Amino acid sequence: MPYLTAATEIRSQIAKYTKAQTLWIDTEVADYKSRNPRLSLIQILDNPEDMTGDGVYILDVLNQSDVIADFIEQIMINPSIEKVFHNASYDLRFLGNKKAKNVTCTLEMAKSIPYYMLPLPNYQLKTLANVLCNFYGIDKQEQSGDWGKRPLSDEQIEYAYFDCIYLAQVHLRLLALQSQITTDPITENLTLLSQKYTEIEQQRKRINSEFDYLQERLKKAMQVQNVSENEYCRLSGYERKSVKVNFTELLRLVESQNIDLDFPITLTEKLQKDLGRNLEQLDVDIETTSVWRLIAKNQEDDINND
Repeated sequence: MPYLTAATEIRSQIAKYTKAQTLWIDTEVADYKSRNPRLSLIQILDNPEDMTGDGVYILDVLNQSDVIADFIEQIMINPSIEKVFHNASYDLRFLGNKKAKNVTCTLEMAKSIPYYMLPLPNYQLKTLANVLCNFYGIDKQEQSGDWGKRPLSDEQIEYAYFDCIYLAQVHLRLLALQSQITTDPITENLTLLSQKYTEIEQQRKRINSEFDYLQERLKKAMQVQNVSENEYCRLSGYERKSVKVNFTELLRLVESQNIDLDFPITLTEKLQKDLGRNLEQLDVDIETTSVWRLIAKNQEDDINND
């Protein structure tokens, strides 16, 4: 867990990282709630198999703008090096913004995986590390600590290097999950896929039915018992106002007040039928789209039997 503060040592380590294929990077920011946040630390791991933390380098770049600029120029803008972050958009604010190349974000990776494969209450790195890697007891107390003070405490330094370990392990697990997702329709097994679809469709119908039933039952019970919140649910209500007017009345107002109310209206099938041949007198813009509907065979049988 080398902790580098001297500019010469940091630049020497940056030069070594230019030969890396992938880097797992985290940052700590001083005064992050202020209008002028400052990059305090850059933590880097280049070997995801290292679980000891010995391979994590902590670069203390507080008030070293020239060193940060070197890191951006040699690492962040270098397209041959993959840079892995969690919630990369935040870190990139301090590390090159849109100029950064070849950046991977584990937050976006996790969001792209279907919920049934990765059911999570949130996409925080701590949660991903718990669920995917069985890392428990992660203490995030130092996250909101004072990263602008020097010297840093032992607890802050220990916290800083652990996140890179979590990040690398989470990244590897997410890559494994992504490999299980088939996205090429030409290689899909239609028989197996159709069978799985119909099974899930039946489960979905049962779950939706039970959900709707329980939801209405719970809402009514909470209203009658005058309970707005319990440890599981919160009941909120509002009045929705709908304003309706006859079309002829609206047209009269527009004409009498010279109101500019020119916007396209989608003509429903009923409106088209009511207009009949008068529709030909209108300058209409017709858009044709193809709509595909997938019906499970058991549903089709039910429709035919009605």
